[in-house]
Amino acid sequence: EGKEGQIYFRILAYVRYLNQKGLDPSYTDYFGATHSVKQRQDIEVNKVFFPFYGWFLTPKFTYYLWAWTNNAIMGQGGSVILGGHVDYHWNKQFNLGLGINALPTTRSTEGQFPYWLGVDDRLTSDEFFRGSYTTGAYLYGEAVEGVNYKVMVGNNLNQVGVNSARLDNGMSTQSFMINWMPTTKEFGYFGGYGDYEEHQKVATRVGAHFTHSREDKESQPGEDGIENTQVRLTDGSIVFTPDLFAPGVAVRRVTYEMASADFGVKYKGFSLEGEYFWRWLSNFTGTNTQGIADIKDHGYQIQSSAMVIPKTLQVYLSGAEILGRYGDGSEIRAGLNWWFEKTRGLRFNAEWLHLKHSPVGYTAVPYPVGGNGDVFHTNLEMNF
Repeated sequence: EGKEGQIYFRILAYVRYLNQKGLDPSYTDYFGATHSVKQRQDIEVNKVFFPFYGWFLTPKFTYYLWAWTNNAIMGQGGSVILGGHVDYHWNKQFNLGLGINALPTTRSTEGQFPYWLGVDDRLTSDEFFRGSYTTGAYLYGEAVEGVNYKVMVGNNLNQVGVNSARLDNGMSTQSFMINWMPTTKEFGYFGGYGDYEEHQKVATRVGAHFTHSREDKESQPGEDGIENTQVRLTDGSIVFTPDLFAPGVAVRRVTYEMASADFGVKYKGFSLEGEYFWRWLSNFTGTNTQGIADIKDHGYQIQSSAMVIPKTLQVYLSGAEILGRYGDGSEIRAGLNWWFEKTRGLRFNAEWLHLKHSPVGYTAVPYPVGGNGDVFHTNLEMNF
């Protein structure tokens, strides 16, 4: 730190052992097509993340610049990414930002990463419904004590791994978030999941999110992208697949709208947190798309956790379900976190998932599209 600025540097990395040999080797989608499922067993340095942040010339002008890699998808688009954003802070109530940032589509995109119960993997319902990272402009702040908001206008649902020549010229993605923490006016470090802090007074939060986006086939990331948010049906099919709905039908553009509502309670090492999702796909355009009816899907997730040994050992149990016209999917997962140095920064995580017809997945997360059966993985995480 000096007279003209400040720079702060962090490192996040983890090693993952993944075992998907308990999954069925194939699945059949709603339309009767059979797809193979890769049953992986491997060890990867799954992610390395280097954020740099601070202020320049005035503390009101801040920057957050980062690089990340994902070894599991090396050689594919999005395996190595550079990005960031700059912000100007007028006051607590009003701040303006420009650059790559997370669309505030669900609670997990509010900026809690990596303070989740699992290591760098959301529940399947959250992954299915949410948006991701895009370039845009956003306003955010604390409207009154304990009430926070964020509004963002961006290029699309996910620009990671998508070059600018493939984007449409509409800037037609808008996302909004508001949350309220009525009892303690906070909800733990970065508002993360679980009660590592062991609140001695009941901490509560409620939140709401809404996103609208006009999505184009060409502006979607690759199927194995590090932040894949392909617009899928509840059987895992990508809506832009030619001849999916019928021979000769090819969707070029679709309107995506999604809302979610969440709640959370933390007290003395225990937490109970949940979220409900609604999604609408409409206004399909392309070749012979006039017969495609609007699609309405919904789902939820519940996460519970307890600190068995303060600052050291946490156990958790979670569940999720995705419901829609083209099939249903669900999961149950259980896991533990062991902070073996009795402080955040180094943790060992072990997690078991039982999947039923997962409609979402890609190489960077432990579950594949169509996953049906059991997955086990362990992670050693350094968050410096």
